[in-house]
Order: sequence, then structure tokens, then C-alpha cells
Amino acid sequence: MHTLDATDARILLALDDDPQASTMALATRLGLARNTVHARLRRLEDDGPLREHSRRVDATALGRHLLAFMTLSLSQREGSAETARALAAIPEVVEVLATTGDADLLARVVAVDTADLYRITEQVLAAPGVQRASTSIALAEVLPLRMAPLLHERTG
Repeated sequence: MHTLDATDARILLALDDDPQASTMALATRLGLARNTVHARLRRLEDDGPLREHSRRVDATALGRHLLAFMTLSLSQREGSAETARALAAIPEVVEVLATTGDADLLARVVAVDTADLYRITEQVLAAPGVQRASTSIALAEVLPLRMAPLLHERTG
């Protein structure tokens, strides 16, 4: 994956300010050549640092007002790839991370309500290799996921 430099960070921060800005508008605002901005954006998309637009969608806009985190303990004999495929097949499981500590995976789950979360939990527990799950419901978003402070730091 490409490491972002100060110019990349400036472009991304400008896009935070105006997500609909054209390449030309970004170039003018930042004092860069249009071709430079275009090439940088293309590289950011192709190399992976710039994630897909759907990651920006708030789950509440899709009727999923409940956010929960599930820690999953896996059987050491089952293949983790099979577990990952099964979890990926559950639309409400929006992110899964491998972790250290007592659990093997951490899953971010969105649900309509607690009854829906129960249904999703049953699906997660049915995934091959999942032995145990512990669920914590998020009560409030105190500090949302953010990258802008790190981008500002990169711009020096």
C-alpha cells in the first residue's frame, strides 16, 4: 500500500471540505497542476489508501440504528477462511478484524433493534469455527472514526 505524503494529505483534506470538487477545482484550490491532482487521486484509488465510497454511509440511514461489537472465539481446528466467508455473507456484519487477546475476531455489527441483533447473533454463532461470542452494544458515538488529524499532521 502506498504511503501518503503531504501532497496526498492536502488533496484528501480538500476532498473532506468539498467531496464533490472536480479535479480542476482541487488543483486551483491547492495550487497544483490538474494532472498532478488527477494522477494522485488515481493512484490513491488504485493502490488502496482511498477506500470505497460506501464506507462513508451511516448505517442509521439504512434503518440500522443499533451498533454492536462482537468478540468471537474460534475453534483452532476450523479454517478461518471458511469463517470469514460465512461472516461476509451476513450483510449486517460490516467489519471483522483479527485481534490478539481473549478473542480471535472483533466484528462490527449493525442491527435494527435488539431482536434483530439476536437474529444476527444466531447467524454469527452458526458460522463454521465460531465457538463463542460476546456482544457489547454501543450506547453513543463519543468520537467517530477520523483520519483528518493524522492527515493534518502529515501536511506538516
